[in-house]
Amino acid sequence: MAGRVAGKVAFITGAARSQGRSHALRLAEEGADVIAVDLCGPVESVRMYPPATAEDLDETVRQVEALDRRIVATQADVRDPAALRAAVDDGVAQLGRLDIVLANAGVFELSPALELSDDAWHEMIDINLTGVWNTCKAALPHLVEGGRGGSIVITSSTAGLKGTANTIHYTAAKHGVIGVMRTLANEFGEQAIRVNTVHPTGVDTVMIQNPKTWGLFSPDDPEPSREKFTELFETLHPLPVAYIDPVDVSNAILFLVSDEARYITGVTLPVDAGYTIR
Repeated sequence: MAGRVAGKVAFITGAARSQGRSHALRLAEEGADVIAVDLCGPVESVRMYPPATAEDLDETVRQVEALDRRIVATQADVRDPAALRAAVDDGVAQLGRLDIVLANAGVFELSPALELSDDAWHEMIDINLTGVWNTCKAALPHLVEGGRGGSIVITSSTAGLKGTANTIHYTAAKHGVIGVMRTLANEFGEQAIRVNTVHPTGVDTVMIQNPKTWGLFSPDDPEPSREKFTELFETLHPLPVAYIDPVDVSNAILFLVSDEARYITGVTLPVDAGYTIR
């Protein structure tokens, strides 16, 4: 039985680990080949969790190839339009086409608004907002030239739909990508290119599973822990879960990029266990 994205090629940023790797594997399971990009290095203003590594990206390659799918992987920074274009162009040259774009790369850091440095603000916006535009801009010519339409999914956040204290730069960027999505959905709709955003709640990855994030939700606790964080975070969701798994986001994305969603464009899809309705 053919997979839901059989024969298609997906360009995925932030593919070395966590959500990006999960998306690559889920689409590969359903028949897609992958163009994978990741910085695989540190971001100066992000100190709360370690960066992805070249070894992480190699592991994504290994796991995709174990599913008998092709993958072209490149270390590139979404802040570097020329590097992104080169990565996409090379991937398309090797794999023959482009159908799906997942602008997934992003970083997270916490800071009270009036303690946030100018450099930290600019770095967050450059990666989480401008980096999304750079990704779309590098990929769109291939979708247009292919003449088969296509699907772009941008990873936003529940922070793209509501405000959270101590995340002003992150929240601004995640709101901003909705504007990118809605504009591109209008501009490229006649070419059957669909553009949507997904909005996860906390996902069980290193981005939230660290003492600084745990402490955000327990500011008076001198020893925040995963166990305490889990107990508290369960109270934020109508559904009985503290945080979701990466594959929960991947499954939503798989639907959006498949033919099952062929007339869905311009939507902001929460994958949030009800967080944004509470």
